[in-house]
Amino acid sequence: MKRREFITLLGGAASAAWPLASRAQQAERIRRIGFLTWFAEGDAVAMPRVKAFQDTLRQLGWVDGGNIRIDHRSAAGPADLGRLAKDLVQLAPDAIVVQSTPGVRALQQETNTIPVVFVQVTDPVQAGFVASMSRPGGNMTGLSMYEPAMGAKWVELLKEIGPGMKRVALLFNPQTAPGGGSFFLRSIEAAASSLAVDPVPISVADAAGIERGINAFVSGSSGGLFVMPDLTLQFHHELIVALARRHRLPAVYSQRVFVSAGGLISYGIDTVDQFRKAAEYVDRILRGAKPGEFPVQGPIKFELAINLRTAKELGLTVPDKLLVAADEVIE
Repeated sequence: MKRREFITLLGGAASAAWPLASRAQQAERIRRIGFLTWFAEGDAVAMPRVKAFQDTLRQLGWVDGGNIRIDHRSAAGPADLGRLAKDLVQLAPDAIVVQSTPGVRALQQETNTIPVVFVQVTDPVQAGFVASMSRPGGNMTGLSMYEPAMGAKWVELLKEIGPGMKRVALLFNPQTAPGGGSFFLRSIEAAASSLAVDPVPISVADAAGIERGINAFVSGSSGGLFVMPDLTLQFHHELIVALARRHRLPAVYSQRVFVSAGGLISYGIDTVDQFRKAAEYVDRILRGAKPGEFPVQGPIKFELAINLRTAKELGLTVPDKLLVAADEVIE
């Protein structure tokens, strides 16, 4: 074989082998996933969500500490979100999973290129995160929470468990609640009117405001409490539950975390299921899909949780039909 022919053959073999080597290196590359939430990694309430996310990724071929690395950042309050969002974006991850509307807003200010999968966001179109539910466009997609009509369901539930209720306090922070608190208000007011209940909006911003608002409300009589889906209120769930019990207020919440802390009753989305589905979205992104091309998914699974110990403490009788329908009853 002539020397020129040998060099040509060797070059051709190398060229043929190079794509294989390149693909092998790409397959072995550790992918990085940012995870921005409001709960600590070892939090007892949060652990099932984290486990569902990691287990689903594992079933899809992605193992934390193996071919992926998950960088978890937990906010101690809404004010932390901007700093933590910046921190995660600087890591240049392949995708970021984020919980809550304020969390998504913080990331939106930091990147329009890194794929973002959100969970527990009530109105992503109105918030400006996606162009539409079916075709998000841009770098974001994920799982939404509630339709406005859910407000009526919560008021009806509160009246059912506290039939003598004449007034209901609507607790929210206009800076972090969906639509500044207006998202559910129309359906809440309509339901309250049909049930002869007077809705009393209480705008709060922090722990001190929560305590002042609830204390002022209980100066009246025959009252109940509804805590809107709101990141600020979730951060202060233990305080809110303690105040409701101290003032013997029947209270309905949108998150099970309140009932686990001693709250009376909650009805809302299955948050574990949302984190499971978020992992499926991340899998598609890691395999090359663009987040703007697959739709935002609305809630499918809802859960009802009841704390019978708290009901007895408040002297309330939980209707049998609610006990039968409950996904969790704390006795």
